[in-house]
Amino acid sequence: MLSIIVPCYNEADAIPYFFAATEEVITGLGCQTEYIFVNDGSKDETLTVLRNLHQEHPDRVRYLSFSRNFGKEAAIFAGLKASRGDYITLMDADLQDPPELLPQMFELIQSKEVDCVGTRRTTRKGEPPIRSFSPVSSTKSSIALARPRS
Repeated sequence: MLSIIVPCYNEADAIPYFFAATEEVITGLGCQTEYIFVNDGSKDETLTVLRNLHQEHPDRVRYLSFSRNFGKEAAIFAGLKASRGDYITLMDADLQDPPELLPQMFELIQSKEVDCVGTRRTTRKGEPPIRSFSPVSSTKSSIALARPRS
């Protein structure tokens, strides 16, 4: 099973697009998938959207909801603790992490003796210079797929 953990803060508008885009690519993976959305104290209709998505897909969509905003790291940790998958990925609901990369990453992690597969951006074309700056390089991590250690 693949667990897709999605921390959410005021993502009501983005979640339906994220879910549809991710569903398009994971159908070909050949494994069970669960989504774990973590509502990090959103002030918009994020929780309502998550409840509706869970009602439409109760076997595959779960959600956790914080009483207030604790930060992305706390949401990620809660999602990791709740995950049941043999493989885990963290993704942003705003589609900054392209779901189209999941099939390639899933294939790599299954065919190699590796614990983690990640990607990075090779360009920040179109973004302001300050967003492209990194003390290590001009690239930024985008998405990772990991196998939990036994």
